[in-house]
Amino acid sequence: MHRVSTIANAGTFDAATTIDRVMLDADDRQRRRIVLTGEKGTRILLDFDRPVTLRDGDGLVLDTGSVVLVSGVPEPLAEIAASSSRDFVRLAWHLGNRHTDVQIVGDRIRIRRDHVLEEMLRGLGAAVSAIDAPFDPQATMPPSHDHAQDRAHGHHHGHAHGHHHHHGHDHER
Repeated sequence: MHRVSTIANAGTFDAATTIDRVMLDADDRQRRRIVLTGEKGTRILLDFDRPVTLRDGDGLVLDTGSVVLVSGVPEPLAEIAASSSRDFVRLAWHLGNRHTDVQIVGDRIRIRRDHVLEEMLRGLGAAVSAIDAPFDPQATMPPSHDHAQDRAHGHHHGHAHGHHHHHGHDHER
């Protein structure tokens, strides 16, 4: 089994020279430790002190110097378009206020499919389209409290809303 020594950002290596590829959804691309198997059978151990976020197109640089390409699995997403820059900011604010993972792609916002959020956005004047694409949500801010489970799962609630969050996760990321 090969060990990941570092991560090369997309575009910083020649993707044509990679020895294998791993296909991962957005959740599986946010890990501290995981054993992966590439499409050609390469076994890989990713083991870092802190969780890392892998982006579609990144490279896992192995202890041998070889690189394994990271590809995002297409996921069911909603792509949101606003009629103006001001509306774009307003829509982004509403999504952020609900702690929704978002990906900004040009003048569009992408979120995981959620019929409640999609209806809210349409009510705010957005055009919402269903698509399937790799999801690369924006990096979140570091947590301002010491809930290890929240950190491990990317749930960062740095301010109070007067309600309790229970996530019920019992697995390591």
